[in-house]
Amino acid sequence: MIVTLIIICEVAFWVLLAAGLALRYLARMPRTGAAVLLCEPLLEVVLLIVTAVDLRTGAEPDWKHGLAAVYIGFTVTHGHYMITWADGHFLHRFAGGPPPVKRPRYGTPRAVHEWKMTARAVGGAAIAAVLLQLAIWYVGAPGQTESLRMWQQKMGLVSVISVLIALSYTVWPKRKPAKAAEGEEGDRTAPSTSPGGRR
Repeated sequence: MIVTLIIICEVAFWVLLAAGLALRYLARMPRTGAAVLLCEPLLEVVLLIVTAVDLRTGAEPDWKHGLAAVYIGFTVTHGHYMITWADGHFLHRFAGGPPPVKRPRYGTPRAVHEWKMTARAVGGAAIAAVLLQLAIWYVGAPGQTESLRMWQQKMGLVSVISVLIALSYTVWPKRKPAKAAEGEEGDRTAPSTSPGGRR
């Protein structure tokens, strides 16, 4: 049941996102669209309650309950990011808004971007670890919480890997290919082709 509910929550997230943005930009109903988007956190609340009830009614903690905690944690930290990303694309495509800002690819801007994504990943892992610990205390039987503790260890590993990835972009920043850099330099220094050859 828990896995089915996680799948339902994920599908519902994208359905609500599409519906909210369609109401905002296509139907010209920004308040209604915003109200629909505000329903997104309710999905995690429902999943949290159902998971807690499942444990309280005697279900033995296993990987499904751990997965629910991880899903909630990462949705909390990445949900708003995904909504903002989709909103920018929808605004550009259907409402004449500016093109979405592309992810930086090189140098310090890329490193900064990677650290921001790492902060989200570590935050999601931390929230999941806290929820898992609450579930461990909630169950109260040490012999039945091994799977939950294994998920906590995995969250620690996710955090370490995320930090190492961001650190690699800081220590060894990705550099722009020479041809691309030369092309941009040429664009900046090329004379104008306007009448009279004026710049």
